[in-house]
Amino acid sequence: MSFITRRKSLSASQTQESGHALRRTLSWPHLVALGVGAIVGTGILTLTGVGAGLAGPAVILSFVIAGAVCACAALAYAEMATMMPAAGSAYTYSYTVLGELLAWIVGWSLILEYTVVCSAVSVGWSAYAVGFLQNQAGIELPQALIAGPHAGGIVNLPAVFISLAVAGLLLAGTRESANVNFVLVVLKLIALAIFVAVAGMAFNSGNFEPFMPNGFLPTTNAEGTRVGVAAAAAIIFFAFYGFDAISTAAEEAKNPGRDLTIGIVGSMLACTVIYMLVAGAALGAMPAAELAKSEEPLALVLRTLGQPLAAGMMAAVAFVALPTVIMAFMFGQSRIFFAMARDGLLPGGLAQVSGRGVPVFVTIFTGVVAAAIAGAFPLDEIAALANAGTLVAFIATAACMMILRKREPGAQRPFRTPLWWLVGTAAILGCIWLFTSLPLTTMRNFLIWNGLGVLVYLAYGRAKSGLARA
Repeated sequence: MSFITRRKSLSASQTQESGHALRRTLSWPHLVALGVGAIVGTGILTLTGVGAGLAGPAVILSFVIAGAVCACAALAYAEMATMMPAAGSAYTYSYTVLGELLAWIVGWSLILEYTVVCSAVSVGWSAYAVGFLQNQAGIELPQALIAGPHAGGIVNLPAVFISLAVAGLLLAGTRESANVNFVLVVLKLIALAIFVAVAGMAFNSGNFEPFMPNGFLPTTNAEGTRVGVAAAAAIIFFAFYGFDAISTAAEEAKNPGRDLTIGIVGSMLACTVIYMLVAGAALGAMPAAELAKSEEPLALVLRTLGQPLAAGMMAAVAFVALPTVIMAFMFGQSRIFFAMARDGLLPGGLAQVSGRGVPVFVTIFTGVVAAAIAGAFPLDEIAALANAGTLVAFIATAACMMILRKREPGAQRPFRTPLWWLVGTAAILGCIWLFTSLPLTTMRNFLIWNGLGVLVYLAYGRAKSGLARA
């Protein structure tokens, strides 16, 4: 049973053998853009409507709750990523602190998180792309090709297309894709600023009454859906994470101690402000019940306000810039796969790096799987399942930070989490609470996924890992 507790040394997690290491080509502006690109996306552009349907105008509180939990987790990530600037994120931290079996479970959960996030954002992009083509270009696409079987279609072809297109861009090289991401993030922020300005002029305080129609704690309505502020926070949580994708780029940061701290903390602070402004403007301009009916709520607000040009611009920018979210998470997923393969828990061939510094096989695999899920499943189910994997990773990272403070008090820490005992405890308890607020079917599917993962580990990883061979 030693495989349960065997751990990598801290020094082994800080250095990598040549031939299996990634190139250090990213500086802090690239990392901030990666974080903002991952965080500001489908969550605010699409899930604002979903959250409003669950919590009413009190969805603003849902944003605050989810943001507070993510802020605590972000501080823990900043400390761990600067201590262990290697690919793998929470998986790598867990392998060093908690042991191989728990590291596998965390890594398996991260694979789920990043893959289904790519799929969820692809579905969100598809909604904006279809709306843009119909409203601006007058192009009507067949229903069978723009919706999965759940909505009476055959396949969501635009969602499949964008997943594969982003995978192709990532294959071009890390720095090249990061530069494209930076430009698209700037476009996205300009569009959101214009939205706040236009919607703010139509602000109506009456749209905030009643403020909390479904209560605070999760309850089940007549349709069998969990509603309330907490239930909405558990879904909207999807809108805040993304900074963890920065930690997967730790091995490619030029100056990890500085760049990772600025990237993780800076992107989280910037996005919290952006979300509060956008959500407040949207709810002030349109009743929550109307927002809940659309998969492109921000564009709907602008069209309703008689601003077709601004609505077209919002749809166009979403059409162009939402792929930055897919890019960030597909980047992260490929690095998780890469780290697990490098450690021997997955086939070693997956750890091969191209001349451009890209793990080719795992990038292609991620793109294909994400495309398959996006083509068949609805946005809300995908987002909820992604949240479950993220919450486990956040809990593991906060726990690793706290344990290492006791186990390795003298270890070098380029960034030190303030009030670490309070921040770490708040992150863990907050994530557990959000996990229990998820739909019951999501928790069931997540447990099934990890049950399958344990079987895969026992059949392959337990005997093939680098520590086992050593």
